Amino acid sequence: MDKAVRVTLAGQGWAFDAQAPATVLQSAERAGVRLPSSCRNGTCRTCICLSTSGTVRYLIEWPGLSADEKREGYILPCVAIAETDLLIAVPAASRFA
Repeated sequence: MDKAVRVTLAGQGWAFDAQAPATVLQSAERAGVRLPSSCRNGTCRTCICLSTSGTVRYLIEWPGLSADEKREGYILPCVAIAETDLLIAVPAASRFA
């Protein structure tokens, strides 16, 4: 089993643990953090966010990101599994009430 890693939201300062096989989105929800999402399969891009540090791997071969977006650090949390601690920018994130 993969070890838990820490995901921190840069703007809010909130953090939560993520552990495979859970995606970053699933881990956020379990921790009470709502990230924008819709399709949950890597195609709609509603959840796209910028990761300024850390690495992820994807559940699907080619998520809905361009090569330039990947290079710039954008990720799709709905199909991304955190491999290392992540720092992500998600301005529209909120807490569950």
